[in-house]
Amino acid sequence: MAQPHHFIRIKTCKLLYGRVPKAANSSIKAALCRLLSERPPKGTKTTSDKFWQHETNNETELITLRKARKYRRSHFSFSFVRNPFDRLIAAYNNKVIEIEQPPLPMQHMGIHHNMSFESFLDVLIDTPIQRYDVHVLPQSHLLCLGRQVIPKFVGRVEQIDEHWDILRNILLREGIHVMESLPQKNVRRSEKNSLKEYFHNDSLVSKALQLYGDDVNLFYNDTSIDNLINNAPLPQITPLQSRSLKLSSWLQDHVFNR
Repeated sequence: MAQPHHFIRIKTCKLLYGRVPKAANSSIKAALCRLLSERPPKGTKTTSDKFWQHETNNETELITLRKARKYRRSHFSFSFVRNPFDRLIAAYNNKVIEIEQPPLPMQHMGIHHNMSFESFLDVLIDTPIQRYDVHVLPQSHLLCLGRQVIPKFVGRVEQIDEHWDILRNILLREGIHVMESLPQKNVRRSEKNSLKEYFHNDSLVSKALQLYGDDVNLFYNDTSIDNLINNAPLPQITPLQSRSLKLSSWLQDHVFNR
């Protein structure tokens, strides 16, 4: 099976972005467009794979995790993650409830319009990870190769203003000028405390953890499950390379020694 191309490489800037759908992905792509020598024409769908692979005058390409690891020494790499419970609900609402037909990969998984949230979870549990639609892939699968978290910088969507500012200052030292603040793209659900209505019993929480427990332990191990479900404020963290090294150690201890 061909390896998915989850990373955008901006060649001129020596910059890698690890894409995580439903984690400010559209906003970050819009910001990265400002780094191109030619701005895309108005109306261009800059969120599409086709744009980044074929429509940037060869300034960018989509690459696999394995290739991103090869570029890790010569390029600065970053990504943003999202509370796994919140990201799961965002995918469910957008792809199952809001649109009449889920994307084809989801349909092939057995997901259909207006199915219940618990049935949605059951389909995910019963589906081999190789058949997952990218919108529901665990963030660890998008960003980790073997025991290593590939991006040197991993920020969190819940703290995106502070973390984007940190990232921006790091990139400025590399001579890369990104937007001061991210544009608001594809922002849908406004009820920040609405996760409880989905995770209203222990069984549903357990099913979500069966799917995304690694994401919780990797990227949100400084808070409790209750805090994540309540969308409570998160502890302040520094999303730098040292944090990624700790994550790699966690992967070795918990994922690969099961």
